[in-house]
Amino acid sequence: MNGKNKTNAESESKVLLGVNIDHIATVRQARGEEYPRAQAAAKEALAGGADFITVHLREDRRHIQDSDLPLVAAADANWNLEIAATEEMLLIAAAAAPRSVCIVPERREELTTEGGLNARAQETRLRDFCEKLREGGMETSLFIDPEKEQIAAAAQTGADAVELHTGAYARDGDIAQLQKAAEFAAKKELQVNAGHGLRLENAAAVAALPQIAELNIGHFLIARALFIGLRAAVAEMSEAIKNAR
Repeated sequence: MNGKNKTNAESESKVLLGVNIDHIATVRQARGEEYPRAQAAAKEALAGGADFITVHLREDRRHIQDSDLPLVAAADANWNLEIAATEEMLLIAAAAAPRSVCIVPERREELTTEGGLNARAQETRLRDFCEKLREGGMETSLFIDPEKEQIAAAAQTGADAVELHTGAYARDGDIAQLQKAAEFAAKKELQVNAGHGLRLENAAAVAALPQIAELNIGHFLIARALFIGLRAAVAEMSEAIKNAR
């Protein structure tokens, strides 16, 4: 997020690109080495045109570690932290003080985040969690599926934004549900972000939706970086979404 919600009146403004560097840490953790370093990855992504860096501190610590957070913060004052809605993560976020926090669901056995939060079932709990984050000066978003009932619940929590789960779109290429969800979220005066499974060939169509303010992209960019480098991979994606509108 960029300090304020984006609505239809701002639909022609730039879509911001958040680069998720979790899988840089995945490579490091596979061997228990000190490299590749998350801070170095953050600097390369920013040099390639990323608008901010995103990291997900999972409860199982499978990639990003607590010690990475101050290093990422030193590289990017506008960084975004993804966490589960737990007391432990609330304390960590308060200490790390990112610009924004995206609340995501977690299951220990999943390979990656498989779906959005059930904001409708956790509305009261998420409202309290968002309020505590805002008291710490952090902007808040909820990672949810592109469904009206989830968006309506998210609005009731007082979150500043929603990040729409784009996994279904990435699989089947049908953007209609995502488009309707983005329109509905904007009517609820929520900033509309999106992410999950986005690649060079499908991200531009999401960026072209006038309500979209930010895209968060990680796995594809790290995979692409194996062949052309992270800075070049981010620059390629940045150019693709810049030209979407």
